[in-house]
Amino acid sequence: MTALSESREDPFAQHLAASAVLDDRGTVVAWSRQAEDLLGYPGTEVIGRSALDALMDPRDLPAAKDAAATCRREGGWLGVLAARHRSGRFVEMGFRARELLRNDSVREWVLVGAPAARVLEWRRDRALLEGLFRRCPIGLAVHSPEMRILRVNRAIERFSGVPDAEHRGMRTGDLLVEEDARAARNRVRQVLETGTSLFTEQYARLERNPTREQIVAVSAFRIEDSAGQVLGVAETVEDVTERHRARRRLALLDEAGTRIGTTLDVRETAWELADVMVPGLADHAWVDLSQPVTRGEEPTRPLAGPVARVAVRSVLAQEPGPPHPEAEPVELAPGTPQATCLADGRPVLEPVLPPGWHSTQPHLGEHAPEPGVHSLIVVPLAARGLVLGVLSLWRSRRPEPFEADDLTLAQELASRAAVCIDNARRFTQQQQTAFALQRSLLPRAVPRQPAVEVAPRYFPARTAQGVGGDWFDIIPLSGARVALVVGDVVGHGVHAAATMGRLRTAVHTLASLDLEPDEVLARLDDLVNLLAAEQEEDGERTVGEQVIGATCLYAVYDPVSRRCSAARAGHPSPMVTTPDGQVSLFDLPAGPPLGLGGLPFEAEEIELAEGSLLTLYTNGLVGERHVDVDLRLERLRAVLTRPEDPLELTCQAVVDALVPADPTDDIALLVARTLVLPPQNVASWQLPLEPATAALARQLTTAKLTEWGLEHLAFTTELIASELVTNAYRYAGGPMILRLIRENCLICEVSDASHTSPHLRRARTNDEGGRGLFLVAQMTERWGTRYTREGKTVWTQQPLSASTF
Repeated sequence: MTALSESREDPFAQHLAASAVLDDRGTVVAWSRQAEDLLGYPGTEVIGRSALDALMDPRDLPAAKDAAATCRREGGWLGVLAARHRSGRFVEMGFRARELLRNDSVREWVLVGAPAARVLEWRRDRALLEGLFRRCPIGLAVHSPEMRILRVNRAIERFSGVPDAEHRGMRTGDLLVEEDARAARNRVRQVLETGTSLFTEQYARLERNPTREQIVAVSAFRIEDSAGQVLGVAETVEDVTERHRARRRLALLDEAGTRIGTTLDVRETAWELADVMVPGLADHAWVDLSQPVTRGEEPTRPLAGPVARVAVRSVLAQEPGPPHPEAEPVELAPGTPQATCLADGRPVLEPVLPPGWHSTQPHLGEHAPEPGVHSLIVVPLAARGLVLGVLSLWRSRRPEPFEADDLTLAQELASRAAVCIDNARRFTQQQQTAFALQRSLLPRAVPRQPAVEVAPRYFPARTAQGVGGDWFDIIPLSGARVALVVGDVVGHGVHAAATMGRLRTAVHTLASLDLEPDEVLARLDDLVNLLAAEQEEDGERTVGEQVIGATCLYAVYDPVSRRCSAARAGHPSPMVTTPDGQVSLFDLPAGPPLGLGGLPFEAEEIELAEGSLLTLYTNGLVGERHVDVDLRLERLRAVLTRPEDPLELTCQAVVDALVPADPTDDIALLVARTLVLPPQNVASWQLPLEPATAALARQLTTAKLTEWGLEHLAFTTELIASELVTNAYRYAGGPMILRLIRENCLICEVSDASHTSPHLRRARTNDEGGRGLFLVAQMTERWGTRYTREGKTVWTQQPLSASTF
């Protein structure tokens, strides 16, 4: 026997309702204690009396008699009547009457009553419960404590395709795929054991259609009777698949906002788009761009020719790679969805591709990622009125076809990505322009120098700001000397590159004047101040653009004296490596950066042994962020300890040790090995200040050229030496020095103690003088004057091949 508890909500429960027994004539033959409590009559006052006379309001007698007639006719009745209380007031009561038959065929009637308000409320609750099972669009399922289905409503019938009668007795989750059924059973078991209600969303894929995505929102609670006995678990089940998809689409849009466009690289942005699409929206994604776009150029109108497939993404774990290598030109056959989209600039949606379409339509199927694809979306990548390419999305593993909402989402994502790709394209174009400008302004080749062997390196910054204004230079000077220059212009981009070009030209001009390093920097500082003033006056500087400024290191090495003189303007000091491998900083006075103005620059001079290394570099080599400068200088010292190695090898060692894969600042590096001219290639004489000195100069010159095997240059060189010595005798004071240097050219120099510069002029017909320097200029390849603290030197340069006279 199983004892059950009556519900506290049931108004006709025996412990709540008033009850009485009437005979067939309507006389009360039994009266319950609950009836006495409810109406105030003890049993002795009503038993034996007619129920109509004792309890009914005379005004309700017709209705009561109708109810009695219905009860006799139909065997029972349920309704509301007003009953008279013992106190005289009337109580609205809900009555239920049922027929009883005795063995002697005598009929009696059981009458159960309760307050009408409670009865009506109970009937509404019953109607609500019935509505939940028959008309509610939200699913309702009741599970037994043994986790068997007791009842389901019609919404569950429609969801599962199985009638309620067949559900009854099934195990919980029997109609679901095993993975989802296990989750359903665990959920019901948890509610049964803990009594805690829960709400969750989970997959509910049916076993008869396991590939169809279905997601339900489930609210589960335990059912108990009034005594606390567990009767089972009730669940409300709502199909939220579409809502889940909409939420997933919004999440994909949000994810795209953070993942697409993180760089200003066209190909990287295309890959980011493909990564977001797979598996978020599609099983396969291709990004095809117009070939000019990949180069940073503007696409042609209309788009013609092959496209570049720059990104391919697939859900296949063992993806063998795209049908075409990355960025390989791909011809889009006319009539393909991609070609149509590219030509018209409108999206293409193919929700369902017919079976075998890839074989029946080869011109379409050749571009499919795999034979099993069944749905396709192609959307244009358009920004600022330009169609940059197309995005192709395919579904093969996911059974649901693409829908109109999927097309809308794909268009939104493609539109966002297209703006990012176009930004990257324009940035690439600007970067290429700046880089080309900078490359064109840097030395294209390094000619052989008699003073040094050199190995330069230049690395542009790999940041969104673009290339900077770093530069290096090797400038041949008079007397077989050489100037080594490195500099760094403040800022990045075309502006910095253009400023660098102007400063490099200025350095060449100043170097041709044979000025000392500190004087070169002083003149360069004046130029930078002038450029900055012009910029401010013209209002050229845009918001955020830095004022013109630069740092520079200028060094001059003489292979005859082995002396190196250098000065710096806010630039890192160079490294000096002696032939025995000792590395130290060339301790130069720290001059201010160019553009500050008003502060002097100081030069320092040292003697370098033959085979020494002089390493010049810009701040990008040692000033990398988040790394201690002293640590990077130590690394630089460590790789410069082998001066006997080939310079290219030394340069590469510096690069490997200090240059990151993506430098945040431009880097210019110049490694020079000092050379010394052999003594036999240099001849120097101190000449007296007297009239016969010119003849002595000619004699010494001819003898030395004969010794060198340069007799073919004797005549012209005699004239040059004679003219220069004569000018020194006439216009200068103190001793004179005549020097001849044989290298890749013949150099003739005359030094004196005067600072007066000779000037070339065209003599008139009747002038007796003034033709000496004109003849010198005609007979030499180059000539000029350089000044020292002790005076000046007039020099000429002739090729060794033949006389120019």
